[in-house]
Parts: sequence; structure tokens; C-alpha cells
Amino acid sequence: MANETSGLFEMKPHHVGISVPDLEASIAWYCDVLGFTVVRLGYIQEAHTKNAYLKHGDFYVELFQPDNPIPLPDDRLYPTKDVSTFGTKHIAFEVKDLRKVTEILKKRGIDIAMERPDGTVHFIRDNSGILLEFMPPLYP
Repeated sequence: MANETSGLFEMKPHHVGISVPDLEASIAWYCDVLGFTVVRLGYIQEAHTKNAYLKHGDFYVELFQPDNPIPLPDDRLYPTKDVSTFGTKHIAFEVKDLRKVTEILKKRGIDIAMERPDGTVHFIRDNSGILLEFMPPLYP
């Protein structure tokens, strides 16, 4: 099916926003485990929320810690259950060698949520339980 809006304007991914219960712990996790660096820290008065921008290459993660966070529902912890809840599902990162990355993460004690047997997709959970996907290049 042809996309009527293709060529309308250019876009590229910029960032994803993630609410977390402990901003400092999540900053440490994303920096230590995934190699992000802190770009900016702030507070959004109208949302009563601390926030931080983290960068890895050309991609940013914006972390939010509301003054009164609401816990993540249990179904959001499992990739096969999370798809039933409306909204954004996960962040996907392309890596050159998925098996090597998964081995490194396992050695570091990272919570592996799901490994597809065919080696095409692996999900982990960050320190707050948020799902992150890793996939090899050229996998749709």
C-alpha cells in the first residue's frame, strides 16, 4: 500500500520519554549499563516532575520522576502481555551482535525478560521494569 504522506516532510527519531520511580537510580543504570551520558537535569513545575536528558549517539532518553509516581502495572513487565495495553510498548535498540550483547547483559545481572529462540529479538528490563528491546541490523 502506498503511503500518501511519504515525502511530505523528513523525520528522524530524537528521543523517548520514560517515567521512573527513582531518577538518580535510573540515570546511573542507563549510564552504567547502556553507556548513556547526562545532558541536562531539570524540574518541570507544571508537572511536579524531575527530569533528565540522557544521550547515546544521536538518540536521547528523557527520564521523568513525578513527585507522586504510580507503580508500573504487572502486565507491563512482560512483552507478550504488554501488547494488550494501549500506548507505547518499548524502546528498540539495534546492535551489531545480539548474542554478544545478551551475554554481556546476563554477566552483568541484567533482567532478561524474553529471548526469541531464533535469535532475532531479546527484551530486557531496566532498573524500573521498563521493557527495552535489542535486535540485530536489518531485522524489520
